[in-house]
Amino acid sequence: MQRVFVVDKHRQPLMPCHPARARKLLNKGKAAVLRQQPFTIILIEREGGETQPTQVKIDPGSKTTGIALVADFKRGLRCIWAAELTHRGQQVHNALLKRRQQRRTRRSRKTRYRPARFNNRRREQGVLSPSLQSRVDNILTWVKRLRRFAPITRLAMELTRFDTQKMQNPEISGIEYQQGTLQGYEVREYLLEKWGRQCAYCGKTSVPLEVEHIVPQTRGGSQRVPNLTIACEPCNRKKGNQTAAEFGYPEIQAQAKQPLKDAAVVNATRRTLYEQLKATGLSLEVGTGARTKYNRIRQGYPKTHWLDAVCVGDSGEQVFVHPALKPLIITATGRQSRQMCRVDKFGFPRTSAKQQRMVNGFQTGDMVKAVVTVGKKTGTYMGRVAIRASGSFNIKTKNKIVQGIGYQYCQSQHRSDGYDYSFV
Repeated sequence: MQRVFVVDKHRQPLMPCHPARARKLLNKGKAAVLRQQPFTIILIEREGGETQPTQVKIDPGSKTTGIALVADFKRGLRCIWAAELTHRGQQVHNALLKRRQQRRTRRSRKTRYRPARFNNRRREQGVLSPSLQSRVDNILTWVKRLRRFAPITRLAMELTRFDTQKMQNPEISGIEYQQGTLQGYEVREYLLEKWGRQCAYCGKTSVPLEVEHIVPQTRGGSQRVPNLTIACEPCNRKKGNQTAAEFGYPEIQAQAKQPLKDAAVVNATRRTLYEQLKATGLSLEVGTGARTKYNRIRQGYPKTHWLDAVCVGDSGEQVFVHPALKPLIITATGRQSRQMCRVDKFGFPRTSAKQQRMVNGFQTGDMVKAVVTVGKKTGTYMGRVAIRASGSFNIKTKNKIVQGIGYQYCQSQHRSDGYDYSFV
């Protein structure tokens, strides 16, 4: 299970402890809850303590990034905390697209005219688009948070998914690499990612898949990646010496030439993320996706984002993961909105300008516990709050939205920080 983060009375990070030990410290009054997510306690009297080297390992992804904390104990490397961070890059892209469409529609009607600005804009070299930058910022935010709550000494990340140079010329770094234990992992991992880890012909998943030639070599097909796909053994045997078109799948050739959108997103952000992590001053280990997969398969771990993070780099070759360990699911939700007022589908305002952000010490998105003792809404409610200037709030629980809860009944459990949390 997940370890509990611990800080001393000066809020300096100590070694994360077992939940049972944290429970004893809280019951004896030697510690207090500092933060709900990730769950962190603060020791009331203790100052300093012995720590072990701890590494943050990252497996960047287009939609979900795996994060793991691996500690170096005397008995070996051990994963003590893990999370899967879901990004909101597509939401950012859609919001910017909607704003652009509204502005262009407004200009075409010649109402509330605003001169076009895009003709005079110059973007600096190396600047990422907002949807890509949000992915990098999310990862950096969590690296900084973990450094506040754990004694982090090193970092590790997957820098390249596939080595395309080695796919074209395996001898580029020596023939020994081609003949080593990683032979074939680069091309195979690329094909699995490109074809969605399923048979290109029958669509089966969770079955052994083989690298297959779209145009057979006996028919003049090459060994280059555009002529390769993946197929299950029955389909591969049934296809035999036919081309994909003759086998009844002419769309396979067109799909083989399509770019990898998610891979392009990750490759566009990895270098920036690498530079930002390097700027922290901590030792940074890098690895390839092929090495990550090799480590994971060798240790018998299933395919998940957080276990991929555990297996990143050379240090991921032998890491113990307790079977009861469940990752924290983190979903990026954003922090408020920059838009001053909402508009309808025609681009006209439909709400007033923004009101005050805080009401009686609460803001929208805070996790609260409301204990109502009188009235029709008598009961206990736990969830996210939506504030109103009148002081009568709405609380969104797991099952429903409870309206009209007075602020005096609410107790803050976790301040809004731009993320939502859950467990698998």
